[in-house]
Amino acid sequence: MQKNHIVELEITDMGVGGEGIGKADGLTFFVKDAIIGDTIRARITKLKKTYGYARVEELVKPSDLRCEPRCPQHRRCGGCQIQAMAPDAQLRFKQEKVRGNLIRLGGFAADFIDRVMEPIVGMDEPYRYRNKAQFPIGTDREGKPVAGFYAARTHSIIPVTDCLLGVEENRTILEMVLDYMRENDISAYDETTGKGLMRHVLIRYGFTTKEIMVALVINGRKLPAQDALVERLCMLPGMKSISININQENTNVILGQETTCIWGEPYITDYIHLRDCSDDRFAQTDTAVAFQISPQSFYQVNPVQTEKLYSLALEYAGLTGTESVWDLYCGIGTISLFLAQKAGRVYGVEIVPQAIEDAKRNAVLNGITNAQFFVGKAEEVLPEFYENNTGDMSHPDVIVVDPPRKGCDQACLDTMLKMQPERIVYVSCDSATLARDLRILCDGGYELKRVRPVDQFCHTVHVEVACCLQRMNL
Repeated sequence: MQKNHIVELEITDMGVGGEGIGKADGLTFFVKDAIIGDTIRARITKLKKTYGYARVEELVKPSDLRCEPRCPQHRRCGGCQIQAMAPDAQLRFKQEKVRGNLIRLGGFAADFIDRVMEPIVGMDEPYRYRNKAQFPIGTDREGKPVAGFYAARTHSIIPVTDCLLGVEENRTILEMVLDYMRENDISAYDETTGKGLMRHVLIRYGFTTKEIMVALVINGRKLPAQDALVERLCMLPGMKSISININQENTNVILGQETTCIWGEPYITDYIHLRDCSDDRFAQTDTAVAFQISPQSFYQVNPVQTEKLYSLALEYAGLTGTESVWDLYCGIGTISLFLAQKAGRVYGVEIVPQAIEDAKRNAVLNGITNAQFFVGKAEEVLPEFYENNTGDMSHPDVIVVDPPRKGCDQACLDTMLKMQPERIVYVSCDSATLARDLRILCDGGYELKRVRPVDQFCHTVHVEVACCLQRMNL
């Protein structure tokens, strides 16, 4: 086999990036835009010793799992890897992905996982769910400014002003920004040369409040003729905040360190509602927590599913009103403030100082006085309190952990085991690192009681998982 050769493949699995997986002549091939059940003719694009990459040349026999994607750019854009898979098939794929990782990587018995694992929580309408969008700005072949998304595994911009995962307001805002750039000869940033002014447009939307935030990321200190743009944007219904973020670094990090509000407030407000998840209806209750969200705030992008995910975490915590709780990797306090309404005392820790300031402000906003927040790495802050034996802070009843994709640090896991809380609630965005960490916790004296995936990122391969662990009486 050589590059550009054609091979016929039957797709039997999916990779971590949403690629279809098939085998030919002992080699495993990863093929973008192929899904489980497809039979395809594919052109080899890259070869290694035991695997290769290919692209679809012909769909010989479509999978029964296929559907017609709504987005005309789904193959070019790198965002929705599995939009061509029917929604119910996506849910089955994600459920099996979590199950497989727990068995294969976590070493749990299949029959045990089948007992503790609950059905994935899907969405009734898996479009228009994102409350945040970050659009890179570039130029087309005629040199005109465009906004959109990067093509898969590249930094080539596919012009898209109306992503079907985002809110409809995004399109109006982007067209205003592009019109302003053309009329005032505002250059787009060029990653290759490091020149050009407009880098990204960040848009946030409050699903409950309908408030809108726009942050313009620029490669400079000021935006020429900014009043002309502000005059247009501020007329949009719901517009609450317009900011400039300065990023003059040669980096693929979107936001710089300096943000200046040029119109309105430096934040928008939105609410997360508690849901009754005692059955599959996930009925919304009257209890809600308000959050002020700045351009830099970490805030879950799917508010509908976030309410279900956090409500599951709260249910798994089993709070009665007296417990002490640690919330590790707490961000702006989203889970912490949920927990504080049902716990005796909540302690949150997060490495980002601005996030902790946001968490403290959000606690005041909601009149919550039984939550305390600390800046630092969870793997450093938690051992410090344990070693100093500071009361309920060193011996909590419940620990809730929602780490980044890499999972928990070993020092953090070790300290959790030393603290011996009655329950550990683990919320994960990566079931592979989740499986690894659950094995450590279960080997350390905990029993996995409940596991439930939540489809937080519809049409992508990503899936959130909520888990409940109970300390065993040894």
